[in-house]
Formats: sequence, structure tokens, C-alpha cells
Amino acid sequence: MMRPSMATRSRMRLPAGGCFFSFVVVLGFLVTYENFRFFSVRLSSYPMDMVKANAGGKADIDLSTGVYHSWKVFKTNYEEMERKLRVFVYPYGHRTPRRLTGKYASEGFFFKNIRESRFTTLDPNEAHLFFLPVSCHKLRGQGASWEDITNKIGDYVWAVMLRYPYWNRTLGADHFFVTCHDIGVRATEGIPLLVKNSIRVVCSSSYNNGYIPHKDVALPKVRLPYSYPAGGNDVITRKTLGFWAGRTDSDVRSALTTVWSSDAELDIQNSRKNGTAGKHNKFYGAKFCICPGKSEVNSPWIAESIHYGCVPVIMSDYYDLPFNDILDWRKFSVILKESDVYQLKHILQNISDAEFMALHQNLVKVQRHFMWNTPPMQYDAFHLVMYELWLRHHLIKY
Repeated sequence: MMRPSMATRSRMRLPAGGCFFSFVVVLGFLVTYENFRFFSVRLSSYPMDMVKANAGGKADIDLSTGVYHSWKVFKTNYEEMERKLRVFVYPYGHRTPRRLTGKYASEGFFFKNIRESRFTTLDPNEAHLFFLPVSCHKLRGQGASWEDITNKIGDYVWAVMLRYPYWNRTLGADHFFVTCHDIGVRATEGIPLLVKNSIRVVCSSSYNNGYIPHKDVALPKVRLPYSYPAGGNDVITRKTLGFWAGRTDSDVRSALTTVWSSDAELDIQNSRKNGTAGKHNKFYGAKFCICPGKSEVNSPWIAESIHYGCVPVIMSDYYDLPFNDILDWRKFSVILKESDVYQLKHILQNISDAEFMALHQNLVKVQRHFMWNTPPMQYDAFHLVMYELWLRHHLIKY
């Protein structure tokens, strides 16, 4: 039997090689398509404000979600909140002044934002929550004493109980009250039903002030307007190890200034001698901003640290951090016990450059969650407060 010639054998192998080549091309196309489809599905699960287009039309995608306890849970509940949550705002009350400035600005912005938002309803029968619009900030500005404010809030609550059936259905468990002034927290202590049942949205979220974490909501205390633009992505200019300036009106603050006020690497001041400009320049130049607890009310120092890109070092044993149900604070701040004040420098020095870089980058990502806007914007401070209320809208009574 004659063997095929070399040319014949070559021609005989061509069909097999051609099929193999075609198979590789088709397989490559299928893999590429599946990868694209998988990426498209993953991308569609993120909010549109995380997918931004630059001037050239190219998508600038930020898929970093490590600052949340669970991005998937937060996103699912947040979207449900936006679709469903309805709040009935009782009429009258003592409205916040139009001037939304100063260290109690968060209270004023909330009063304004709630009326600008999609969450309000004129039909109380479809409401999940009921807002008591009594502004202690405004009452205090009118010269009312703590006793007067307590009486006015008490009178308002009694009027709500007598005129409407909704408080009595739950003993006020689906009602909420917002105050950023420390006197507002003290005033509500004179009204047991507000303390025991209703949701108190307060800046003074300290456990030793009667704050109940699973019921009440921590309102971020923000001093507005900010004097300078937001910091961030500027670690190369941050040379000072740690910075704090303020009054020594608590034990931990007194210890902080006593131990570290003369240190060369920690800039610790027991007053604000440098004025506004000097203080903000120090915010921009420090890696860490020390946030020691106060004796009665929490300060705007944490929010200012976040705004200026200075990693907060939180030293308070009895403080429920804002949005703690949503944000993993250990990803963008350093949380210490008050007793750690004596080892503060050693602790900060042991944080590596890589760890600091990660904290700083995550800090920039959460800045939008501490911003107040009018009208409110997705994922800003107002919406995260509403989200915290949404988590508590199921009825709780004791």
C-alpha cells in the first residue's frame, strides 16, 4: 500500500488544524463575553454616584466598599428606604431659624431637609414614623431656660396625644425628636415617655446622658459653614503626628494636655490661641486629629477632622459614633479607650505608613456621608440619619 506523499499529508492535516483554530477563536469570544457580562452585572449592583464620567466620557469607577460593615445589606435596605419610607410631620411646633450655621447646624439642616425630601406625607395613615418638630435650638435662642424648654416640649407632646390617635397606638415608639443642643437632651429627660419610648436623634450620644443605642440615633455634630475646602489625598504634606486644640473640660482632656502639651511630635493645645486660620492649617498638616470626649456634649471635632482629611483618634468610653450601624469606623479612624491617653504617642507611632495610607484613603470615601446639603443628596448626612430611623421604624415599647 502506498503512503500518502508529504504534500498530501499536509493537505490532510489542514482541516483538523483549521477546526482547532476556529475552536480557539470561538472559545476566546465566549470567555470574553462571559467576563464582560459578569462585570456588567457586578457593576450594576453599585449606586450610580459611584460610577462617574469624567470630561472625556470615560467611566471613573470606585468599587471600594470596605468602609461599610456590609455594603450589600446597606445598599439593599437603603434602596428599600428610599422607595417606602414615609414620615408624617406634625403641624406647628417651634421651627429652626433659617440661618443654618454654627455648631448646631445639623439640627437646622434636618428640619429643612425633611421638608425638602420625598419622605414626608400628608396622610398620617400611610406614615411609618412621626416627627415632632420642636427645635430646642430655636427655643434656646429665644432665651428660654431649661425649665421653660422642658415645659414647652411637654405641652407639645400632650397636645399631640390629645389631638391625634397615633401616639397612643404605640406610646410614642414610632415618633422621633431631633436636637443637637445639649439643653435639648436635658429637657427631654423631664418627659419620661420621650426618653423611654420615642426615638431621640441627638448630637449628645453619650451613654452616661441616658442615650439608648438600639433605640436612639447619633446625629453628627457639624459646625457650618466650613472655613476651608475638604482635605484628602494629601498625605505627603502631613508632617505632624497628632493635633488637638480645645478646652480642658473633661478628665481625658485634662490628662491629654498635662501629658502631651510640651511634646515635639504631638501638637496639643489647651486653648485656641492660633485663631481660626491657625487651627485649620494644623488640620491640613496633621496625620491624626485627637478627638477626646467632653464632659457633657460632643463637639464638632470629629466631623471637622473628617472634612479636613485628618484621621480621627477617638478617645471616649461612652460615645455612640454616628452611623455606627452602617460604617466600620475602624477602617477610617483610630478608636482608643480614655485610659490610652498615657500611651497615645506610642500607639500612633506604631501605625505603619501603609496602615495610615489606608485609613486616610477610606476617610476621604466617607466625607460625603457627613455633608449636609440643601436640597439633600443621596448618601449625605440627612439620608444616613433617615436610614438609621428606617432601621428603627419597627415598633419598640418598654
